[in-house]
Amino acid sequence: MTDAPAALLPAALKAAEIASELVRTRVPGLLTAKGDRDMASEVDYAVERAVRDYLKERTPDIAVLGEEEGISGDATGELLWAVDPVDGTANFVRNIPLCGISIGLIARGRPIVGVIDLPFLGARYHAAQHIGAHLGDRRIRASMTTDLKDAIVAIGDYAVGEGAEAENRRRIALTEHLAANVQRVRMLGTVAIDLAWVAEGKLDASITLSNKPWDMAAGIVIAREAGANVIDQDGTDHTFNSSATIAAAPALTRDLAALLHDANQRFTAD
Repeated sequence: MTDAPAALLPAALKAAEIASELVRTRVPGLLTAKGDRDMASEVDYAVERAVRDYLKERTPDIAVLGEEEGISGDATGELLWAVDPVDGTANFVRNIPLCGISIGLIARGRPIVGVIDLPFLGARYHAAQHIGAHLGDRRIRASMTTDLKDAIVAIGDYAVGEGAEAENRRRIALTEHLAANVQRVRMLGTVAIDLAWVAEGKLDASITLSNKPWDMAAGIVIAREAGANVIDQDGTDHTFNSSATIAAAPALTRDLAALLHDANQRFTAD
């Protein structure tokens, strides 16, 4: 494993540039069903293949895991690229500009490099372990909010597919608890934006009741390098075995974990 994660950041930045151009200049095209109310567009596949090809050329010894087409390369290595070609496809196909490209590099289960590009908002976030988080050339820092009643908190999308009804009862319980305790609740439809905006301090926290590497890897390292805490729902440090992803201003972390615990208790009781 490289001793300098930042050495691989330029490859991720260039890959994001290639991806962003494709997203901005192509129409979504035909949609492929991935299950109940879930789909991928032609652009999702085109972006993933372009990013995969570029990363294979630049870093041939590192495997690539993409949301749409799985893993390629030697999966036994210490490093793994994790790519979400269009995070927020439902927004993208409806011409809602809240979508993002997420490219993360994982070392032994921990994200060490991340780039999130928001093609329709003209913003590109990046971070590498130990060098901080940036929006373009500007260093960014997470919120310093200390009280939940002053916090704006994003939550992940409601579930679709098998088991969605039960999963959404838990999400509704969480939404109810948040609505009673925080300043505002937001659902933006893309965890890439949720985590990038936590890093930038636009959001005070985000809670996603899922944990997939292509969704989370880039945003987690960007949020952490910006000073946010990233934890599982039980308050322990977030790993890729975690069942949920909470990124928050440090002073809010404990209260949000307790609130999520209460919501889970309510869901179980119901």
